[in-house]
Amino acid sequence: MPTKRPRGARILSSKIIYQGKIFGIRRDEVIEPSGVRATREVITHPGSVVVLPVLPDGRILMIRQYRHAARQYLWELVAGRIDAGESPRKAAARELIEETGYRARKFRIFLDVFPTPGFLEERMFILLAEGLTAGVAEPEEDEKIVSRAYNRKQLEEMIRRGKLRDAKSIAGILYYLRFLATGKRFPR
Repeated sequence: MPTKRPRGARILSSKIIYQGKIFGIRRDEVIEPSGVRATREVITHPGSVVVLPVLPDGRILMIRQYRHAARQYLWELVAGRIDAGESPRKAAARELIEETGYRARKFRIFLDVFPTPGFLEERMFILLAEGLTAGVAEPEEDEKIVSRAYNRKQLEEMIRRGKLRDAKSIAGILYYLRFLATGKRFPR
């Protein structure tokens, strides 16, 4: 017997509280599928891409940049917002060039996640980028980015020691190493 898919919330009212360049805030009065009536404040976001670039020798390209919300420099995978009218693959190609200068022959979505579903409607696509060729980075005016390639052992050690703290990058790397890279040779 097929299971019945749960219906969504019934929205009684919705009001935009704030609208910025990158995100907005909306307040919804809803009746959730369980029958609970609630006020939910949601951060609106157009969605984002995370790019896991694999070099021909198997190393993974990472970037380091200052993240003001974290008050520190973080090592991360390439990432950015999906612009209006862009597909995840097109956004991934644009972000990879902007942040590293690399171009990829092939992009493949391997994870589709909601990073913080309690209050953020952002949908995040994590893509594998293969067939890389080097080029000149084209960062946005406010981006100061350093890129470096790491092998499997280095990445695992960075995660284990807490030197890699960006959740989207940890999720993408661990998923890739566990499920997609099996059988591939990695430099140690």
